[in-house]
Amino acid sequence: MESRELIQHLPERATFRPDAMTKIDCFRSDRLFVGLNCFEPGQTQSVHTHGGADKFYVVLTGKATFIVGMQRVDARSGDLIPAPAGVPHGVASVSERTIVLIGMAPAPAPPV
Repeated sequence: MESRELIQHLPERATFRPDAMTKIDCFRSDRLFVGLNCFEPGQTQSVHTHGGADKFYVVLTGKATFIVGMQRVDARSGDLIPAPAGVPHGVASVSERTIVLIGMAPAPAPPV
């Protein structure tokens, strides 16, 4: 594998849609998933759970309000938000264009 193939400049991978959050796979194996969620202002991610996988969000750019369990937390660039397996989580609101790195282990089943 060439060294260029190992490096992804994530802001360059980000894409945005006016009607819905965009999801981009950055890395996927049987043991780990890493992706980007890209939000325009006002977009959300529905609260959901992953029964067998821990997940984390890292805000790369922008600001958003996250839900983890019964808590709502405001996060900005540089913040890490963990969501343990089985705990409901999502993105309640986005106040500016926002790029969020997500990671999950083990990886969820690929989309159908």
